[in-house]
Amino acid sequence: MKPTSRQELIQYCFRRLGQGAVDINVTAEQADDRIDDTLDYFTEFHFDGVEKKYLSLLVTPAVLANQYFALPNTVFNVTRIFPLNTQTVNNAQDFNIFDLNYQIRLNELYDFTSADYVYFELANEHIRTLEMLFVGEIPIRYNRNTNILYTDFNWATGPGGSVTNGSFVVAECYTYLPQGDGRFWSDIWLKQFATAMIKQQWGTNLKKTSSTAVLPGGITVNGQQIYNEATQEIVELKQNIRDTFEAPPMFEIG
Repeated sequence: MKPTSRQELIQYCFRRLGQGAVDINVTAEQADDRIDDTLDYFTEFHFDGVEKKYLSLLVTPAVLANQYFALPNTVFNVTRIFPLNTQTVNNAQDFNIFDLNYQIRLNELYDFTSADYVYFELANEHIRTLEMLFVGEIPIRYNRNTNILYTDFNWATGPGGSVTNGSFVVAECYTYLPQGDGRFWSDIWLKQFATAMIKQQWGTNLKKTSSTAVLPGGITVNGQQIYNEATQEIVELKQNIRDTFEAPPMFEIG
């Protein structure tokens, strides 16, 4: 049975470790702690551990006074924010020669139906490259422990125009997955790592009393061996998530 909730995942791990045939000497609180550790690692390194979203941030008088945005605690990371408004050739203060709209109006719009699409695409990429070199992205700073998004520019002049009360800023970010979604708990790596973490806790508990323990029915288990096996499984799973399930960092550069 696939787990569809936190409690069902814990029950799955206990069954996988032999619950019913042997007693798993792990308390409910310890199992919850190990699931929390598993979720932390899953969120940090698994490409399915977070979800890409675009947040519309309303500029309020408090935002203008503080010059930062307070984000919800569901936000894991912020990669960039988009220009604050559309740059036009009608406003000298906001004018940008590399603006795509300006270039289209200047060179292509009068004869757009006969324009070569290959040339048009290459021209767009070239313009974007020039814009990155001479204008650049809006510099930001974000720390998920404080949930504060700082934008390092002059709020009175841009980029893209002045920031005014009632306007919006769009932030590209990654958010934690909603744990209410049942599919979240049945991820194959998540189940394996959670089982290994609880198994390590079981071995740790047994080691505190004796290297071996006699369970009901005369079954003897070795706490040190259980701990060593679990530790090795955790090391292998940590390497597996970095090699197989982690998104390449180059996708977030450039």
